[in-house]
Amino acid sequence: MKLQLEQAAGRCVFTGYGAGYVEVNHTRHERPVLVIPESVQPWDVSAFSVLAPEHFSELLAHVPEIVLLGTGATLRFPEPALTRPLAHAGVGLEVMDTRAACRTFNILTSEGRRVLAAVFVK
Repeated sequence: MKLQLEQAAGRCVFTGYGAGYVEVNHTRHERPVLVIPESVQPWDVSAFSVLAPEHFSELLAHVPEIVLLGTGATLRFPEPALTRPLAHAGVGLEVMDTRAACRTFNILTSEGRRVLAAVFVK
């Protein structure tokens, strides 16, 4: 699905998603990615099933106010112990399927929020 959103210069937005991929600023990504309003980068985690607390700790380097965890095509919740680093830092966490995470990221970033999307594509 293509998303139509007016893009502010220099800001990342999700421009599409589908089975096995997301698009950020019209660039296709077929592996997990981290997206903040200023940049997109690969997320070095091979699958949802191997998530560890360290994966959530590394997100804090981006100084998000809220993290959107896109869990792929289906909604899956990580064990609370995994996300504890975010809670201890006072960073909000919303877990949703990747399609919803893409749409929510676009809305929050358009409002000027300091949001980070950590998304799985499968």
